[in-house]
Amino acid sequence: MQSVSLGQVKEQGYAMKESLRVLKTNIQFCGDDIQTILITSSIPNEGKSTVSMDLGRSLTESGKRVLLIDTDMRKSVLIGRHRAKNVNGGEIFGLSHFLSGQKKLEEVLYATNIPKMFMLFAGPSVPNPTEILDKKYFTELIDFAKKHFDYILIDCAPLGAAIDAAVVAKHCDGAIIVVAQGMASGRMIGRVKRQLETSGVRILGAVLNKVKMKKIGYGSYYGGYYGSYYGSYYGREDKKGKKGLK
Repeated sequence: MQSVSLGQVKEQGYAMKESLRVLKTNIQFCGDDIQTILITSSIPNEGKSTVSMDLGRSLTESGKRVLLIDTDMRKSVLIGRHRAKNVNGGEIFGLSHFLSGQKKLEEVLYATNIPKMFMLFAGPSVPNPTEILDKKYFTELIDFAKKHFDYILIDCAPLGAAIDAAVVAKHCDGAIIVVAQGMASGRMIGRVKRQLETSGVRILGAVLNKVKMKKIGYGSYYGGYYGSYYGSYYGREDKKGKKGLK
């Protein structure tokens, strides 16, 4: 296994750490059979990759070995955002290299400078991501990961834009939907939830992301970047009779 250095890992503030701790705790209380977790959103730019990365870091702080797999072979941001560099100076290979048969598994898995955090980047964009995700190589990857890691977090393309997450979902124990405040409609979020349920994956809950901070007096603020809510989020009738988030 090779190693990468992540040169851009932001410091987490107190509020963010607390929200991540709540999210991590809620996942752990979903049961010890939850190991492989799919993370997606309805539309681009809701912050699913940021949530995936920060959740992984939070889990490693509890002593867990975590593998983050980036399956968004359409618009991956992880290498560029975190300024990842191969410590040996070579090219960073990724999931598309492995799924297309160009590289072996040990050539695309990377240890990072975050203790107990491992990553499999998306690799170069491909014209048929949904098709190659459905090949036997992805099944082999998940089978290997379950034997060597405590948690496998799978960052998927937004389900409202591509069906990749529905293909990946059959390999997962649970799914989390990232919802950015004021972006996707309740109807679209509900559609994403139903697509995941149709694939047979258990919906663990949703993360309310990019929450606007509200001042409550004397310079203090209420709210946070992340908020995690578990249970029945969907199905509530709003005033116009449309179903939305609780």
